Amino acid sequence: MTRFIQLHALTVYAPSNLNRDDTGRPKTAKFGGAERLRISSQALKRAIRTSANFAERLSGHLGARTQRLGEDVIAHLRKQGMDEAKALEITRLVAGAFGKIEDAKDKPQTYIIKQLAFVSPEEKTAALALADQIAKDGANGQDSAKLAPQMLRRADTAADIAMFGRMLAGNRGYNREAAVQVAHAITTHRVEVEDDFYTAVDDLKTSSEDAGAGFIGELGFGSGVFYLYACIDRDQLERNLGGDAGLAIKAIEAFVEGFASASPSGKQNSFAAHGRANYLRVEKGSQQPRSLAAAFFKPVRGEDLLGDSIKRLDGDDDSTPPSGRPGGKPSGGGNKGSGGNGLIAQMNAAYGPCFDQAYEMKCVPGWEPDPNKPNSLAQAVAFAAE
Repeated sequence: MTRFIQLHALTVYAPSNLNRDDTGRPKTAKFGGAERLRISSQALKRAIRTSANFAERLSGHLGARTQRLGEDVIAHLRKQGMDEAKALEITRLVAGAFGKIEDAKDKPQTYIIKQLAFVSPEEKTAALALADQIAKDGANGQDSAKLAPQMLRRADTAADIAMFGRMLAGNRGYNREAAVQVAHAITTHRVEVEDDFYTAVDDLKTSSEDAGAGFIGELGFGSGVFYLYACIDRDQLERNLGGDAGLAIKAIEAFVEGFASASPSGKQNSFAAHGRANYLRVEKGSQQPRSLAAAFFKPVRGEDLLGDSIKRLDGDDDSTPPSGRPGGKPSGGGNKGSGGNGLIAQMNAAYGPCFDQAYEMKCVPGWEPDPNKPNSLAQAVAFAAE
């Protein structure tokens, strides 16, 4: 029985700055004694969650991470012609169930929640309905904590909350344990961040003026082959969704497609680094999950960084799979899968089968897929969700 769906990807990004640190330079990490480019899990999850694919597949089942629920509540009350002071009082009371709001003594006009709250469409609807009820009947001495059960939900209709979880410090009973874990992506090889010195020209400057630029600046960038890893706990996802298996399947499909095709938005106008997975591996089983990052603890070197990175996982194409290798659907394009000298096969030999079934997709220059075997993202998505 499938409980865990593990995703491994190798994605090539040309010169870019997809995820910056506090100085504006690309994020990095030391791994295996070598500096690597890094993309944080937060940046990856946001890219997936805000992708067009997510919006299309999960329309009507997406929450909003926001401090501004109160804006919707007070706008709703104002439309009804409510007195501003009363509308503000009700708004603070309702929004306060999702997080702490500034004390009215300090900022009486504030209804912004101090923390980001992940709010489902159903909870927002309930918040507006409760605001109407309070406007009609009065609060009757109740505070935000007592009103919370009328708005907050313990199971989600919002698939993204079910996948990525949430924390409500003031109402912990409505927290959600994430069903999806996403690792920070790192390059499989050593990388040195480079600097781009650039200038901007003033279009209206005449030839009689000085020849200097209107602006000069400096921007860090890097490129490489990134290893991405994520794990979906299918049982936890269904529990978070209140047992809705159909919505869980849609969520898995949306996540797998986004994992392979969505890119963080950092400095995209400057670099247009819209990468997609050149290698994608989907594994299913009830075994304890494991990352394959150790394959790159020793940095990959040479001129074929992508091909050699794949070999670190799968082994050479002509190697013989060990006996007892997990079965399942064939790898995409006729690749023999986890050859005997790849980390996948070595871990299977050492620990026993680490998965029950696996599917691979490759988009590698110079590699020719087997026309008799599937090699597509659509097939990978379907395999993960079935």
